[in-house]
Amino acid sequence: MESLLYTSSSGRQCLYVELPITDYREALELQRSIVAARNNHTLDCDVILILEHSAVFTLGRRGGLDNLTVSETFLEKKGIPVVHVERGGDITYHGPGQLIGYPIIDLRTLRLSVTDYVSGLEEIMLRTAADFGVAAERNPKNRGIWVGNSKLGSIGISIRHGVAFHGFAFNVNIFLEPFCWINPCGLKEVGITSLSKALSRTISMRQVRRRIRHHLSAVFGFDLVPIKVADLQDAAKKLVLQAAMK
Repeated sequence: MESLLYTSSSGRQCLYVELPITDYREALELQRSIVAARNNHTLDCDVILILEHSAVFTLGRRGGLDNLTVSETFLEKKGIPVVHVERGGDITYHGPGQLIGYPIIDLRTLRLSVTDYVSGLEEIMLRTAADFGVAAERNPKNRGIWVGNSKLGSIGISIRHGVAFHGFAFNVNIFLEPFCWINPCGLKEVGITSLSKALSRTISMRQVRRRIRHHLSAVFGFDLVPIKVADLQDAAKKLVLQAAMK
């Protein structure tokens, strides 16, 4: 990846939305509505959603129930749904204590290839892990970030008419047992880890959110504008007017 990606200071404004623990389907519909608004130009700026999910298994485009190692009845008793989605990758688990980043951005405007974009998402998680003293690394054969043979952060994206959505999942304090009920990302004989497991202590989610935000801005050169979901449309209109007046 070109080093320019890591030193950009374009000042490109991007709306930044922090959410609490959110049902997966609710967040998915929010993403899809923002993607549709970006593609029909009723929303002319990028958006990043940062949140946690209530417990859920998701299956990407390559996903199948063959990588689920427990029965669907077992999951029903646990109250954990399985949701099929359009992102890349196989099966994974989301739950409280895992920080999710959903950048909904136009890759064409940023002049980023898909490969460079994915590498940028990895870089954000690598830098955040390093902030807490955890030395993670990439694995070119299996995207995401790793500590030894254990995955610390995952990536799964989808692209619709040049607009990327879905994103990354960074394990902070997440309960790891549900990962034992699947072959994570379709991989066998690999582990899943978290910051809290690596450091043997609970990590402040607020601090992790703060560092993720910092690195999102630094890696992609965004000028992040914090807003609430309800204010998305109004904030976007204001940014367009500001840009037109420059």
